[in-house]
Amino acid sequence: MVTDQKRLMQVLKNLLSNAFKFTAQGGVQLRVAMAIGGWNREHPVLRSEGAAVAFEVTDTGIGIPAEKQQIVFEAFQQADGSTSRRFGGTGLGLAISREIATLLGGEIRLASVPGEGSTFTLYLPQAYAPVKAAARPEAGTPGEEAARLLSSVEAVRTTPIELEPAAPEVADDRDEVEPGDRVLLIVDNDEHFARYLLEVARDNGWRGIVATRGAEAVSLARERRLDAITLDILLPDIDGWRVLDRLKGDPSTRHIPVQVITTEDEAGRGLKLGAKAVLQKPVQSREVLEEMLAGLRGFLDRHRRDLLVVAPGAAREGLLELVPQIDVETRVVEPEAGPEAVESGSWDCVVALLEGGEAERLGQVEALVRRCEAQEVPVVLYTPGELPDEAEAVLHRLNHVPVLKRVASPERLVDQTALFLHRPIEELHESRRRAVERLYDTTTVLAGKKVLIVDDDIRNIFAISSVLERYNMRVVAAETGKQAIGLVEETADLDIVLMDIMMPDMDGYQTMRAIRQQTLAKNLPIVAVTAKAMKGDREKTLEAGAWDYLAKPVDTEHMLSVLRAWLYR
Repeated sequence: MVTDQKRLMQVLKNLLSNAFKFTAQGGVQLRVAMAIGGWNREHPVLRSEGAAVAFEVTDTGIGIPAEKQQIVFEAFQQADGSTSRRFGGTGLGLAISREIATLLGGEIRLASVPGEGSTFTLYLPQAYAPVKAAARPEAGTPGEEAARLLSSVEAVRTTPIELEPAAPEVADDRDEVEPGDRVLLIVDNDEHFARYLLEVARDNGWRGIVATRGAEAVSLARERRLDAITLDILLPDIDGWRVLDRLKGDPSTRHIPVQVITTEDEAGRGLKLGAKAVLQKPVQSREVLEEMLAGLRGFLDRHRRDLLVVAPGAAREGLLELVPQIDVETRVVEPEAGPEAVESGSWDCVVALLEGGEAERLGQVEALVRRCEAQEVPVVLYTPGELPDEAEAVLHRLNHVPVLKRVASPERLVDQTALFLHRPIEELHESRRRAVERLYDTTTVLAGKKVLIVDDDIRNIFAISSVLERYNMRVVAAETGKQAIGLVEETADLDIVLMDIMMPDMDGYQTMRAIRQQTLAKNLPIVAVTAKAMKGDREKTLEAGAWDYLAKPVDTEHMLSVLRAWLYR
């Protein structure tokens, strides 16, 4: 068929994602067939003489009541489109999918029976030629629609086809890599830019492997021996920030330096997630790319890493036992000398200690962090134990500094310092290596922890609960902000909260602010979970009291990674 492949895959991914999300038992099927017979002739958009292809996604999930079947397609048509909208649902995916289907000359139809399951069928012309759209015909009853959909698809069944592995979209060097070669993985959705960057890399002594999708990039990073990665953020399948988080959350890939190259104006976010540097598109000249590659090569050739430790004399010995030592040159200074030391050297990472009884050091800590921000040097702030309210207020203000990473446990200090020094886990001393490996053992970290899931859509609560209960987490749920506030007040052993933003009456922002006013909840981790992924929304959730942020549809591995990070403290 002739269509837009990327848009087709986007729609199918959304339909399958929803089917998996709301199906606890039974199964999900994707069936593809020529749609022949009455449907094609009565369709208002397709040419009457053209054939159509039907992509049918069927599940045995909870189903959708007849009166709600139109609502799930109309995220942008609700009377109240704010974060406290009345109706729950699957977010904006189906509305966007329907519009894409229309642009491709087709449509999506739904047949569903509550308690039995749903069938979403995407119809597209086999050869699309844009024509003027007419009014849609009135839909029949759910039973008539289901019969019509199924009869058109059942008319012709395609047999399974064995597909050859897809060839790379850009001819690269993946089959020519030899021992000793410097290998660069280029992850970019723009094939023209990827080819250009590959050419520049080859001219500067690199072998290049190109991936145009995030999932492929993660697989290649795990399977191949890579020296460095360049990463675009606007990818067709997985958001680039998720790819970066996945790479830095995997013990086998976290040490690979990642250079973000993107049109997104969020350099700080990349640095906080562990990127080596961020380069803004459009790239002004070839020389800029050559300088970037020279910087990566210089970093790799310089096996020694330079670490600055800022701590009072009495606490130094215990702190030094927690930082990597192999191929690491460490300098230790007193807190008052920290800011000047940052400026006087070229550091790969700074580690600073702030304990509960050192509130008078807050000014020194803030000066150190600001100096690290100016130098774009990552700083790991180690705060074991409770801090006074004054200190917490200052650190909350500093939480937005992109180079700052705050940790509260010795294991997390080892982990984050090794991350920013780009040290492979296997190169750490055995005791430190075991400590880091425990951080990534999901079963151990999550087992027995109590999580509050706040979402006005019971299907979302069920979907997330079913995942977390596999790891022996204890789940409590609330469907409104007021219920959530009450549960936080009543549940003394609560460990973490997953907070939806778009809820009725009281939205997630208001709910988080109210929870943070409770004395016992000031150190309770809250993770915002929202379909609002526009620029600035992440910062808005952090300002309201969230400690982290997940975008819908929720990626399971990313969610588990975030939970691990906050629950192993």
